[in-house]
Amino acid sequence: MSWYQSRRKVQIEDPKPADDGEDEETNDKISLKIKSLDKSVSRNVVNQEPFMGVKVRRKASFVRDYRGDYLDVASIPFLEKILEKQGDKKIFFADKVLKFTSTGKMKRRILLVTDFAVYIVDPDMGTLKRRVSLAAVEKVSLSELSDNFCAIIIPTEYDILLASTRKTEIVNMLMEATKTTSNFELEVYLSNSFEYNAAADVVKEILFEEVEGGVKTKFLRK
Repeated sequence: MSWYQSRRKVQIEDPKPADDGEDEETNDKISLKIKSLDKSVSRNVVNQEPFMGVKVRRKASFVRDYRGDYLDVASIPFLEKILEKQGDKKIFFADKVLKFTSTGKMKRRILLVTDFAVYIVDPDMGTLKRRVSLAAVEKVSLSELSDNFCAIIIPTEYDILLASTRKTEIVNMLMEATKTTSNFELEVYLSNSFEYNAAADVVKEILFEEVEGGVKTKFLRK
C-alpha cells in the first residue's frame, strides 16, 4: 500500500471477499516505441480546472507538475506489446493505481490513458485485464473531498473505481484525451455520494465523510 500513502488518512468500510476474476488477454510479441504525451499538452492541462472550483483539493495538487507517463512505457516491453496490438500511438497518462473489484477487493494495476482508450493492466503478470474505448466513457465521478477515489463511468459496460494520489491528473488527462480525439467534453460529476456499477449486475453507492485527520469512505450495495 506504499503507492498510496498521503498526509490524509482514508478509512474504508467494506468487506473484501475473494477476487471477482477479471478477464485476461494475451499479446503477441511485437516491438514498438510508443509516443508519450507531448510536454506542450501537459503544460496546457496544468492550467485547467475541470472541477469548476468546487473540489476541495490538497495544497500539493495546485503546484504539482503533471508528467503524464510516470512509468516510461517505452521501456516496459509488455506495455509496448499491448499498445502496439491495439494500435494506440499517444500516451496521456501511465501510472500504478489501486483498482476495486466487484467484491470490494483492491488490486494493484497499471492505468493507461491513450488517444483511443483506457487500459487496466496487471503489472505482475504483464497482461491486459480490460480495455475501454474513450468513446464509451460517459463521465468521471468524484467526491468533493481530498480523498483518492475516482470512478470512470461506462454506461454500456461496468464502471471502473480507482484509488490514486494522482486522481486530479487522471481526470485532467481523460478530459484532454477525449477532447483531442473526439471534441467531446467529458463530464465531471462531483458529489459526496455517488453510485457506480461494480459489475454488470452489481450497483454500489460510495459515501464520503470528512472526519478528523482525513476522509471516511463507506460502500453500500444497492
